[in-house]
Amino acid sequence: MDGDRRPVVVSAETIVSLTRELIESRFPSPTYNHHNDLSPVVTVAQNFDSLGFPADHPGRNRSDTYYINQDTVLRTHTSAHEADIFRQNASDGYTISADVYRRDAVDRSHYPVFHQMEGARMWDRGKVPGGDIAKAVWDDLARMPKHHLEVEDPNPTVDPERNPLQAKHHSLEEVEAVAAHLKRSLEGVVVELFSKAKQAAAAANGPDPLIQEEPLRVRWVEAYFPFTSPSWELEVFWQGDWLEILGCGVTKQDLYINADIPNHIGWAFGVGLERVAMLLFSIPDIRLFWSRDQRFLSQFTTVDNINRYKSFSKHPACYKDVAFWLRSSSSSAGGGLRSNAQDFHENDAMEIVRIIGGDLVEDVRLVDEFQHPVSGRKSLCYRINYRSLERTLTNEEANEMHESVRGELVKKLGVELR
Repeated sequence: MDGDRRPVVVSAETIVSLTRELIESRFPSPTYNHHNDLSPVVTVAQNFDSLGFPADHPGRNRSDTYYINQDTVLRTHTSAHEADIFRQNASDGYTISADVYRRDAVDRSHYPVFHQMEGARMWDRGKVPGGDIAKAVWDDLARMPKHHLEVEDPNPTVDPERNPLQAKHHSLEEVEAVAAHLKRSLEGVVVELFSKAKQAAAAANGPDPLIQEEPLRVRWVEAYFPFTSPSWELEVFWQGDWLEILGCGVTKQDLYINADIPNHIGWAFGVGLERVAMLLFSIPDIRLFWSRDQRFLSQFTTVDNINRYKSFSKHPACYKDVAFWLRSSSSSAGGGLRSNAQDFHENDAMEIVRIIGGDLVEDVRLVDEFQHPVSGRKSLCYRINYRSLERTLTNEEANEMHESVRGELVKKLGVELR
């Protein structure tokens, strides 16, 4: 990434940073330390091994992760730093906000670099009075601000099959307390975020009855995450629909044990900052978060001056199709750690388009696939939408990029163009 395309999470000019600041405001110091400048280059051990990823986990594949060398990657999640921060044990809680990198689809909601925020809160059995974790957590909860949200939470805190207790490490009483603290904390985040969003909507368009008169509602849905149990997703009823905002749960005790703090118990959450910002402020395309166009940046300046996004242009699309036969040994569900031209994975094709087209490509969609009835060879056809956010592309520009894409697909992936 060149210097001019710096991660925007620490830029005061961007909506991502403003969203981060709103969330951080609900997790004050000194209880929580905020980490916003951790290096994106981490070891394979930090990114995968410290979190218990199996050796054959698909996230380790070169088709999903940007490897710098055999032992070093660009982090794929903020949790790559979790074990180190646990081990430092410098505070009872923390947040991490950072750019993360993944090879992924090309469309208006995916980008090879995006921003995550995670947070955690912990209690030490050796430090709470009488070692009574449940009482200590309930006492902390009693000091937290209350809210007037409508909360739907119909399920029990734990379920032996759907949402199990870590019975080897935690009592039900402890988990009930930790879960209540977690949920109150994140419900407070929702109040902060969506109150600002309502203000932005009213400022942009006047009071919207659908938004202004609709009471803010949230619901907790049972979920599965590899690093927490029990686990939940938090959904918000917004503009007539239920939207998933974040995931969270009671931290797996193995993570504390591996970080040499086995007496701790606590919770953790994770949220995609662009996703939240796009929902709150009606931002239609993730590429805008990397724009240097002042028509976008000037709309979002401070936490006290957040606006709903106003479109400043809509340039025409330019669609180009590319169809090809896969090598006979290939599979569209392939991948793995091998990276020779006989292995096709869709993310590899997407990466070629990104490298050549950059932000001049809005999306890439698979529009046709065919398997020859005799040879068994498979053919795929992708439709590439070349469209700039800032100007009208000429057909000549799109043709030049498209021919480069076609050539690189043959060269890098060994396909046969149709």
